[in-house]
Amino acid sequence: MQKKILVTDDDPGIQDVFRIIFERAGYNVNVSADAKCILENNFVHPDVIVLDRHLSGLDGLDVCRYLKSNSETRNIPVIMVSATPGIAVMAMQAGAQDFIEKPFLIKELLATVGKWANVNH
Repeated sequence: MQKKILVTDDDPGIQDVFRIIFERAGYNVNVSADAKCILENNFVHPDVIVLDRHLSGLDGLDVCRYLKSNSETRNIPVIMVSATPGIAVMAMQAGAQDFIEKPFLIKELLATVGKWANVNH
């Protein structure tokens, strides 16, 4: 069964890059430009959420905290993506399972997402 990934990033170019990378790797990909669907719990729950740190009007870390405080979404692995120095510590403090620093290597991105997509949650 195809694993589902939700990518939340407000940059259309980055959205396209993630979509292409994940679809070529065999994932079912949904892309959201903002976290509104997450905050309204109006989305199909994926196997993994790839969440950008900087979203229009929102901090991805706050969105991660929200996901981890919600009983319906707390077990979905969240991977924070950011060029922010120190993202590793901030992501873990927000409850994320992992992080990816921009710029990233495609094989590292796929290895990280693959690790969490195959965890039974």
